[in-house]
Amino acid sequence: MRSTSVGVFKVATKGPGDVSGLISLIVSGAIDPAAILAILGKTEGNGGVNDFTREYAVAALCTALAPKLGLTPHEVEQRIAFVMSGGTEGVLSPHITVFTRAEIRGPPGISGKRLSIGMAQTRDFLPEELGRSAQIAETAKAVKAAMADAGISDPADVHFVQIKCPLLTSERVEAAAARGNKTATTSSYSSMAYSRGASALGVAVALGEVTSDIRDEDVLRRHDLFSKVASTSSGIELMHNVVIVLGNSDTSASAFEIGHAVMNDAIDAPAVVSALQSVGLEVAPQAKAGRELVNIFAKAEASPDGSVRGFRHTMLEDTDISSTRHARAAVGGLIAGLAGTGMVYVSGGAEHQGPAGGGPVAAIARLF
Repeated sequence: MRSTSVGVFKVATKGPGDVSGLISLIVSGAIDPAAILAILGKTEGNGGVNDFTREYAVAALCTALAPKLGLTPHEVEQRIAFVMSGGTEGVLSPHITVFTRAEIRGPPGISGKRLSIGMAQTRDFLPEELGRSAQIAETAKAVKAAMADAGISDPADVHFVQIKCPLLTSERVEAAAARGNKTATTSSYSSMAYSRGASALGVAVALGEVTSDIRDEDVLRRHDLFSKVASTSSGIELMHNVVIVLGNSDTSASAFEIGHAVMNDAIDAPAVVSALQSVGLEVAPQAKAGRELVNIFAKAEASPDGSVRGFRHTMLEDTDISSTRHARAAVGGLIAGLAGTGMVYVSGGAEHQGPAGGGPVAAIARLF
């Protein structure tokens, strides 16, 4: 018996504080604000520790949605999962993707598994827990809870797990030291990678992609340990993990379907094509009757061994531009060319998210 219907709406933004597109969809009746479960966005910041476009975007969205929901902005942030990924280098275009979920009544008249979404959160972490086994274990619990919320029991039906995770600031490092504890790193920038990596390993543990006996020293070192569907993004605005599971379920009556593939490196075009084909799509501008692309979600990173298919790259040696920005631009350009649009979600920093130098890529299609 199908019990839910999931909707997906991609909305272009003119800046991190632009909520006009979302509000227009609400006013027109296309989106019921009470049904909004999660909003994923790409903002035009630097994607680093001091990228306040992420926090600005969330604040703008919460303020705009508050009167629509009869809540305070703070209550909106507690109710809806917001994941803002900074950095729209190259041809990447700023936008948000809004996911709604509503209960349904009566027979839906469809067959096959359809898009389903579930959400969960971990407890707040202590600074010294970031990038370590505590974050891995708690994330694994949250992933399982989000799967249950999505009505997904088989890990094979999970195609993308988006996580927003914390990072360390100097104040947080000092707080740990005051308790006599050391953090995984004292660098705020490096802590983003540790938090992303541990969170991704939590996904891998939950889905049975790796065993649960991961040690603290394995994070950022054991590149053979990874999840094929994890996408994690660090931010300064929280101290817990927000987990969003996207997959297909026979409990969903959604008009959408999701599939994924794994890029082995930053120029793995066949993997992107495979992700499109997994939801019945072809490379743009070719279209297939009854299906259209909604969005593509992918991770990108500079290969840690300094090469791509045997040729040296300089992304890790550039002191002017962060390697994550290079990677987003490169992978974003590849995917945009194959998808026929720059309005795709590409997030930098793929530690333990796909093989080293690669990353997961998921596509959502609308069936009509």
